[in-house]
Order: sequence, then structure tokens, then C-alpha cells
Amino acid sequence: MTEGDTFLPNRSNGRTETQFTDCNGKTSFGMSILNLSNAIIGSGILGLAYAMANTGIIFFVILLILIAVLSAYSIHLLLESAGVVGIRAYEQLGYHAFGQPGKILAACIIILHNIGAMSSYLFIVKIELPHIIQGLWPDISDYWLVDGKYLIIIVSVIFILPLALMKQIGYLGYTSGFSLSCMVFFLISVSPLSIRLHTTIIFMCPFCFILNQCYLTTNSYTAFTIPIMAFAFVCHPEVLPIYTELKNPSKKRMQTVANISILVMSVMYLLTAIFGYLTFYGNVESELLEMYSKKDILILCVRLAVLIAVTLTVPVVLFPIRRAILQLLFPDKPFHWVRHISIAVCLLFLVNLLVIFVAKIRDIFGFIGATSAPSLIFILPGIFYICIVPKDKEPLKSRPKIQVRIRQNVSSIAVMTGRWNFLNYTILMENSENEMRIHSSI
Repeated sequence: MTEGDTFLPNRSNGRTETQFTDCNGKTSFGMSILNLSNAIIGSGILGLAYAMANTGIIFFVILLILIAVLSAYSIHLLLESAGVVGIRAYEQLGYHAFGQPGKILAACIIILHNIGAMSSYLFIVKIELPHIIQGLWPDISDYWLVDGKYLIIIVSVIFILPLALMKQIGYLGYTSGFSLSCMVFFLISVSPLSIRLHTTIIFMCPFCFILNQCYLTTNSYTAFTIPIMAFAFVCHPEVLPIYTELKNPSKKRMQTVANISILVMSVMYLLTAIFGYLTFYGNVESELLEMYSKKDILILCVRLAVLIAVTLTVPVVLFPIRRAILQLLFPDKPFHWVRHISIAVCLLFLVNLLVIFVAKIRDIFGFIGATSAPSLIFILPGIFYICIVPKDKEPLKSRPKIQVRIRQNVSSIAVMTGRWNFLNYTILMENSENEMRIHSSI
């Protein structure tokens, strides 16, 4: 759909409801919940135990609830804005709010965030696949088979590229469902490891256990916490497409889909973070699976499940990037296989280069979480709502828009603080590493 497309008004019970002219919703309520849940969950789940280790359980739970509520509220603002103008895509809301500059801004933010998401998924492949191969074939002698840099290229060409070349994202529904199932298996398998380690301690002295674990922590790594958690809740570019494919669509029905999805994922995030943190405490790494045994059969199965999950999620994340690029460069062109394939190949090539040269997954979580994720969750939905909802319906001094403006100001301060902390921390870490190299060389 281009900016000039029109929408059909539908009168129901005396009210005029905006309907899309290019999509008849056929997706069930339950399947919509699964689709949005799969859009929410991703590699960010592996960094939450690291976030908890650097905030403490109490502060982590407060942040988790706060970001989940803000994410649901942002979806509410998107649905309200879409209901006014009948626009089904994030970048098209930007066009309606600010014209072409708004469309370019929204598209660039989506491209930046989804490239970061793809990078984090392939980073997990780079880390985990060599461990799986070595665990299954300990006597393997070929170096390239246990080198993550070569393996991500192989996985990208054999598995990801064919799925990314499909014409419609709906064809990936089955692989998305299987990906979500693999993440559930990851949680079910990891949780008993922590429970076994702490059952004796809890029964012997439950008060001491709670006293020792429920505390607030602040250190130089805390700056990464909010970006990591924000990264884990971004699903906003996928909300409107899911909305238009929902059977019997309404704002209330779609908001219920979003609320259930966010609630389920919040519980899953909390359990994963708690079990991972209580297993390793302050020693937990930014990539949780790195902390577990490389030879245990159960852990090998868990690693394989996570690997399959993130691999199958990459094509889903690639589709919005390609759509944003097409909207920017070829807005009025019909579908063409050459453009479709070329963009997918170029994106995978770029992401592979990024993953090969980035040393820590924490850097990806921190950078993307400190830039695009807060914009998609906290800033742009409120701006779109203020600009798109007519003043005769809700004046600027109305209670909803005042609430949105207050939220925008607070969120902007928080986002700028997070970006500043992330930049300062990155500079400090680089200086520290350079000093260590100098001393080691001396």
C-alpha cells in the first residue's frame, strides 16, 4: 500500500469505523497471540539474567513491570492512531504525522533496530553452534567446522536465505510457531538446573536466602540494563500487520492480544532471569548459555533449541527491513523478484559482516537498546498519537494528550540518560582495554 491509497468507511451502530481495503482478516485470536509473542521474544531473553545481576532482583522486577506496561500503552497509542487514519504500517504512520521526513525517520529506526535484532540472533549462532558441534563430535579436526565466523555464513546461506526469499511473511507462520516452542523448551530445561542448586539452601534457611538475594545493585554495568530490557519488548513494527490480519478486528480485541502476549512474555522473561541469575549470581555473562556446561547432553539440547529458534526468527525480522527499504526507495513500484532477492542478499551480507567483527553480544543489546528500541516503544507512538488524533476529537489540553506529553518528556530524559551512560561506559571500557594491552606488551 502506498501513501495515496484510500480506505473504506464502515458504519456500525451509528459509528464510522476505518477499515483497510487491502486485507481481509483471517487469523484467529489465539494465532494472533502466538504471532505477536514470537515477535516479542528473541535473543534478548538471554541477556536478562545479566541485567538482573547488575540491578538486583527487586529493581529488575520493577523495571520489568514498568517497561511491560509502557510497551502495552505504546501499542494502545499505535492502535488509536491507526484507527483514525486506517494506516497499517509503522512507517506510514510517520508519513501521515510528518510527511516524507516522518516516513524516512520511522523506516530508518525500524531498519536499525531489526538489523540489530538479526545481528543478535546470528551472534548466538556464532557462539553456540561450535559448542554443539564439539559436544556431538569431540574428535572433530576440521577447524572451519568449529569456527563461528564460517558457521554463520553457512547457516545464512543454507537455512536463512531460502526462508527470507519467500514472497509473503505469512508463509513463515509454521516456522515461527516452532521457534516459540523451542524458547519454551529452553525455559523448561534451564529452570530445574537452578532449582536443584538452591533447594537445599532454601529449605535450610529461607529467610537468609531471601535476605541475601533480594537487593538493589548499582555498578558500571547497570547502564546496559534498561537498553537490554527495552530491546526484549520491542514488537511494535509487527503490531499493525497482525492487527489487519486479525479475524473480526477491533482496537479492543487487538489490545487484548497485545496485553496477553506481553503478560506471558513478561512471566517468561522473569523466570528466565531469576533462574539464570540464581544459578551464577554476579558471574553471569551477557549471553546466558555461555555459562553452562559444554558437554552436558541436556544443555546441548537446550543450546540446539535456542539455536533453531533464533535461526528461524531471522527471516521474520528481515521482512520489515526489506519492506521499509522498498517504501523508501521504490514506493510506487510493483513487486519484482530481482529487488526482493537483492535486498535480502545484501542485508544478510551486511549482518554477517557485523556479527563477525563485533566481539560481545552485550554491545549489540546495549547499542540497539539505547537507540532504536526506546524510540519504537517510548517516543514515536506518543508523537504519532499527538499529531494524528484530530484536535476536535482530543484537544492538546485534553487529559489523554497531557498524559502522553508527560510520558514523552520523562521517556526522552530516560532515553538520553541511557544513551549518555552507554556512550561513557563504552569509552571507559575501550580505554581500559587499551591500557591493559599496553601493560601486557610492556
